[in-house]
Formats: sequence, structure tokens, C-alpha cells
Amino acid sequence: MKNKEIRNSEHETQSMEHPKSKIQHSTSNPNVVWHDHHVTKEERARLKGQKPCILWFTGLSGSGKSTVANAVEAMLLERGKHTYLLDGDNIRMGLNRGLGFSDEDRIENLRRIGEVAKLFVDAGTIVLTAFISPFRSERQRVRDLVEEGEFVEVYVDTPLEVCESRDPKGLYRKARAGEIPDFTGISSPYEAPEAPEVHIRNDGISVEEAAARVVDYLEHKGYLNG
Repeated sequence: MKNKEIRNSEHETQSMEHPKSKIQHSTSNPNVVWHDHHVTKEERARLKGQKPCILWFTGLSGSGKSTVANAVEAMLLERGKHTYLLDGDNIRMGLNRGLGFSDEDRIENLRRIGEVAKLFVDAGTIVLTAFISPFRSERQRVRDLVEEGEFVEVYVDTPLEVCESRDPKGLYRKARAGEIPDFTGISSPYEAPEAPEVHIRNDGISVEEAAARVVDYLEHKGYLNG
């Protein structure tokens, strides 16, 4: 195989012309060693005709993150793009089952999601994530996991009173009654993005309009061209 790093059974490295990733792989266990794949992220993305990235939808509960993310994925599917949507509630039913909503558990929740999203990017996929992700530092940690330009922060900015009026799960009512501790926007802070790639003021616009703004950004920045 030409122009790639190939390891033989003695783990000796032959010549490689693909540039090395800027991302550092590390572990506290000295017996765990990162192995590069023969097929690169760039080759996987080229096959799909797109530039992989994480579309990170963040906002309050009830802001419309999942709704807009679903609409964006549907639009990308119509364009023949390869996507996958990671939704907060769905992930907590499997991979992150057992995690609560304390600050520590929220941090671990996002750490796991970030690592999974990074794998999707390596597979050449446009991965959409819909999580409250209230802390700037944790969103930055996910951004730092991937290459520059591979993390697109989408701030679904919906006023708290609008989120409360929607309240499809009755969570705000329970939080106001003290039945749910550490509830973002009520008893736990939400740190709004300071410079998101896409800022959607999701009040008074349709789902289609909101989703189109994300797709327009991807189109303009060349993510859909490969």
C-alpha cells in the first residue's frame, strides 16, 4: 500500500506521506498504544463527497435543539450526505445510562459524547449532537478533540420564558417546584456561547428556517463539497 503508514508484525513503521494529525492521543496506561489506520479520514470523507465535522447544537431544555438538528439531518440526507444524530435523551438510555445531572456527571456525559463524535468525524461523517451542554469549558474540550474547522457550534438561542412555555416534558414545572435539582436555567447555570459558528434565535421562526441557516453555513464553508 503506497503513501501510507504501514506497521508490520514487529510494529516497525515504513514511510508515510500523509500528514500526521494535530490531535494528540494519550492515556495514563503505558500498555495502551495508538495504532494508525491504513485508510485515512481524508479518504473516507472523499468517498462520501463531504468534509466531516461535529455540528454541536447547544441551548436550554426546550430551546428546540433536537427539533432543529433533526431537520438539518433530513435536509442533508436529501443532498445525499452521510450523517448521524446523537441526541441527549437517547444517549442517556444506552451509552450514558447511569449518569445523573450533577456537574460531575454532566462533564462525564459530554466527555463520552465528544469521544464518540470524534470517531464519527474520523469515519468521514457529519455528526450532529443535540445536548444542553451548559458549560463553555466542556464544549471547548470537545472542540479541542478534533482538527480546526471540524467543530461547528450551533447555539439555539431561545428565551427562558419561551422554553418554559413549551416545556413538553413538564421539566420546568418540576424544577420550579424543587422536584428536579441542578436543572439548567433554573437551579444550575447555562453559559451561552460567546462566538458560535451559527447563532439561531429560535423564537418566531420556523423549524425549516432555523435548519436552513445551518445548512447554508455548511454550504458556504465548503463542508458539503468534499
